[in-house]
This record gives sequence, structure tokens and C-alpha cells, in this order.
Amino acid sequence: MIRLLLVDDQELVRTGFAMILGSEDDIEVVGQAADGAEAIEWLRSNECDVVLMDVRMPRMDGVEATAQVAAMPDGPKVIILTTFNLDEYVFSALRNGASGFLLKDTPAAELVDAVHIVADGDALLAPAVTRTLISNFREQPAAHGTPADIPGLSDLTEREHQVLVELARGCSNAEIGEALFVSEATVKTHVGRVLTKLGVRDRVQAVVLAYESGLVTPGTS
Repeated sequence: MIRLLLVDDQELVRTGFAMILGSEDDIEVVGQAADGAEAIEWLRSNECDVVLMDVRMPRMDGVEATAQVAAMPDGPKVIILTTFNLDEYVFSALRNGASGFLLKDTPAAELVDAVHIVADGDALLAPAVTRTLISNFREQPAAHGTPADIPGLSDLTEREHQVLVELARGCSNAEIGEALFVSEATVKTHVGRVLTKLGVRDRVQAVVLAYESGLVTPGTS
């Protein structure tokens, strides 16, 4: 059973999502919060697997709340909700540990699929969105870190290092497999090992880490 926390300052939105997701046999809406501060308070004494988090809220927005959730030991995964597509709030939330984002007008079936995807440990971020995230890095100052600053990087095999670089370039598993002449299933295994060794939650955080550490330089993909 996937335990879900809904966080949105609009009660009507929370009610609608609760009806859609709560009707699924394997999803249970275990809590609701009207802002980020209330969500963090709820999580201090309760547990869930996935947080569906609005990005713009009073008191504490989804960006700050996501950072606090990501800092929790064995904390839940966060899916950002937004009406503004890929704006700076979304980029900041992804950097802070969100596993992906959804528009609030996402069809019900896609909303349900998204919760399953993130609960299973994958990232809700299509390759095209990864590339948009990368383009955002190109507009930022150059990274001040070095690859040596990445904990666990030296533990990667040569092939895992190649996979990480391809991830950071915005390639899908199929594209990585084609580039490295391996099967998509093999790529998925490599990606899992990369995430484990680097201590990151998903491929979104791996992309962020690769750029902010200077392992991959914007403009070289």
C-alpha cells in the first residue's frame, strides 16, 4: 500500500486529488496539509511514502518544504504540483530533492501512474524535461565544485561513470543503451548502482549533482 500525503493551500484541490487517488486499491491518502510548514509538522509524527506537494503556498512554499523532506532520514519521495510548468520554483524544488513534477491539470490516470512511478523509486522526469533542466544550468554561473567533491564517485566503474555522464546529458535509458551498445535492462541496472553509490534518490538528483560538481560542463552535451 502506498501511503500518500497531500499538500496544497486550496482545499478543493486536495479534496479532488484525495478522491482520485484514494479510489485506487493500492493508494491510501493518510494525511493532508495546507502549506509546507503544516506538512513538515505532520511528517514529524507520521510516515508516508510519497508527498504530493504544491510549489506555491503561504508560510512555507513547496521549495523549502521539499528541502526539509529530503533532509529527513528515509523521508518520503516528493512530487511537485504546479500550474506554471517549468518555472524557477520547479527547478529549485528539483534541486532541493523532488523526484519530479506534475501540472495540476494532469489527467487522473497520469496522476495515479506518477504516484506509482515515484513510489517504486524511479524519477518522474522525462528526457525532454531533463534537457530543459540542463538548459537552465547553462544560464547559471559555472560550478565551483570539482568531480573530486562528489562522495562515491571514485567507487563508480568506468561503465557506471559513462552512464552518469549520459544521464547528465539528458539521455533516456534507451539512448544510453544505444550509445554504449548495451541493452536497456543493463542500463537500468547501471543507473541503480550509480544512484546507490552516489547516495542520491533518483536520476534527477544525479543530474543536478553532475552539473553542480562540475563533472559535466553546461554546453558540452
